[in-house]
Amino acid sequence: MTEKPRILIVEDDMIIAANISLQLSNLGYEVTGIETRGEDAVNHARENHPDIILMDIQLKGKIDGVEAAKSIQKTWDIPLVYLTANSDEASFQRAKETHPYAFISKPFNKLNLERTIALVEEKIKEKKTPDEEQDLLIEGLEDRIFIRSNGKLIKIMLEDILYIEAERNYCHIHTANQDYLVVNTLNLVCEKLTNKDFIRIHRSFVVNLRKLDAVADSYLEINNKVIPIGKLYKDDLMKNIRKV
Repeated sequence: MTEKPRILIVEDDMIIAANISLQLSNLGYEVTGIETRGEDAVNHARENHPDIILMDIQLKGKIDGVEAAKSIQKTWDIPLVYLTANSDEASFQRAKETHPYAFISKPFNKLNLERTIALVEEKIKEKKTPDEEQDLLIEGLEDRIFIRSNGKLIKIMLEDILYIEAERNYCHIHTANQDYLVVNTLNLVCEKLTNKDFIRIHRSFVVNLRKLDAVADSYLEINNKVIPIGKLYKDDLMKNIRKV
């Protein structure tokens, strides 16, 4: 991970949340927002796709932090750190089912927060570093792209691509049968895709318009995958849908 991760804070005590946000900002992290309700945390994760979520277990609203985490994990695999003053065994066991990267017990100090986030960063690096790096071939054709893998060039027909998902300096190219990891930013991948069927709908997603199964107000679906629609991209998406 070459950049600091983007972090969502989910905490129903605004004084604590603001203090955490300030500490993270001072450490160089970008805070995508502060949410106090589980429902709002789910919507925020769908819209902004943070790299890490700091989640309080006890929250305002209809669902607590554990239920919010489970809802988010139905769509996103976002590293989770629980903030909790509740140490009872039942809550711990429920939280453990969501496979968090860490727990931080309240009250905590700046050093505790800094070290925990640093450890989570290292775990993310280990998880996201591919065993065999792949890369897009500079040259490409109108109906296909090539990736370099294990000394070979692998052809991917554009018509087989469902969507492309950005993850920092990597991109996942999803087809119906296989996913490919390429070491390129989404901006660079977009430069290779001159085919008009592909359109960016979110800062982290490019989709194949011919593969859409459903389109709602704030998201669309492709092959049972729910993909958020960014507000900046919505008008362009609707214009292009009419042309398909």
